[in-house]
Amino acid sequence: MKDPVLFRRMTLPEVLVRDLRRLNPWWEGGAMPVLPPTRRHLVRLLRRRLDLRLAPILVVRGPRQIGKTTAQLQLLQDLLEGGVPPECILRVQADEIPALSGLQEPLLRIVEWFEESVLGCTLNRAAQAGRPTFLFLDEVQNLRDWAPQLKFLVDASTTSLLVTGSSALRIEQGRDSLAGRIHTIEAGVLSLTEIAAFRGSGPLGPFLPDNGIEVLLDPEFWRDLEAHGRSSSAMRDEAFRHFSARGGYPLVHQQADTDWGLLAGQLNETVIRRVIQHDLRVGERGRKRDAPLLEEIFRLACRYVGQSPGPLAFAREVQRSLAANVGQQRVRNYLRFLGDTLLLRLVEPLEIRLKRRRGHAKICLADHGLRASWLQEAVPLDPEQLSRDVHLTTLAGHIAESVCGATLLSLPQVELSHLPERDGEPEVDFVLTIGTRRIPVEVKYQRRVDPLAATEGLRTFLEKKPNNAPFGLLVTQADGVSVPDPRIHCLPLSTLMLLR
Repeated sequence: MKDPVLFRRMTLPEVLVRDLRRLNPWWEGGAMPVLPPTRRHLVRLLRRRLDLRLAPILVVRGPRQIGKTTAQLQLLQDLLEGGVPPECILRVQADEIPALSGLQEPLLRIVEWFEESVLGCTLNRAAQAGRPTFLFLDEVQNLRDWAPQLKFLVDASTTSLLVTGSSALRIEQGRDSLAGRIHTIEAGVLSLTEIAAFRGSGPLGPFLPDNGIEVLLDPEFWRDLEAHGRSSSAMRDEAFRHFSARGGYPLVHQQADTDWGLLAGQLNETVIRRVIQHDLRVGERGRKRDAPLLEEIFRLACRYVGQSPGPLAFAREVQRSLAANVGQQRVRNYLRFLGDTLLLRLVEPLEIRLKRRRGHAKICLADHGLRASWLQEAVPLDPEQLSRDVHLTTLAGHIAESVCGATLLSLPQVELSHLPERDGEPEVDFVLTIGTRRIPVEVKYQRRVDPLAATEGLRTFLEKKPNNAPFGLLVTQADGVSVPDPRIHCLPLSTLMLLR
């Protein structure tokens, strides 16, 4: 029955209606797009969060092309197959429909049209009748004033929203107005356990349970993870070899038989150049950004991966390569822009007692495959391959540090920082902060590890009571490393990557 609450019939431009019907073929019994048979863990995670309904808006943010839209469609398919009526699901792809830009408050207008023309009643009337509705909004941050529209929508209506986005900055800007209404999931590139599934290596589920992060503060958890890595070493090592060769983007493992050169070109075109030439240049301010300068700064970020060079080093390099007078502040801004797209993450220095910041942000790429494609320079992480390319050991160590950082950043509700060398005290590669406690993490990606030299930074950090650190982690290249200090737990990078 039509809902009498609606005051007037909502009309949309005809071209927009056609686009919406094409995006939602299930309304008229049409077929969905062909979806990959292999699924990311993200699909199961999203379904659980929707069922729990921790908040009315579930936000998934991550870099472009890591499978957010595919996961969304696979979840949508599950809902339909589970008995949700087709007319109760609306999907909008905000970055692919030009007609949206001509509407005032486009999300609200589309939902009104959906209620009248598809659902046949308001969202509230459907909820009261036991017909829950689901709204899927892809790349919604590209729409002006998206957050206030979603706030109004969930405050006035009972529905479930799944929102995806590839801009950390724009999603964060909407967080304040959506306080209490939003639950965020960080989606990175494929985990090692997912690569094992994509490549048919065998079933390897995430070791970190989806029930909170307090377990990370238990030393026994890390001992169990190290033992799990050993017991799964055959599958783990095979998946890590694939990761070493190609990184973690779904495309490169779905197209396992395709030459790397073709895949590298596709990554450059659909990920890096798409971000630099389109995403970072949206809007009036964006059009003023210098695309060649953005490309050069991303190239330098790839060169300095796993390090914290500071804007002065970047500025000097840019001045030499582009023959342009580029200052440090502009470099900082452009690095921050690149960080906002989630192509890279800037891990800031840990500040506990210092009033003035010392040190610079550490650069962690979303995936080392982007470095290989953009620089056309493959550096192996696989220990066996690296033993044949010993001259690449130092560079591989920096990349391994970046991979470690990217893995830790993917963990929910943790803060990640690094501790630069200060006042004669050794640096610590990463510091995980969970509540008021900290876990120092050191990466030593070498064939042979000196137990004392490799743990100096960890031991110094652990001995300072204000750090409130119960134990530390030493991330290595292979199994079998041990140190005499019982407070320090050793595990290979490949085992750490089994967390998710």
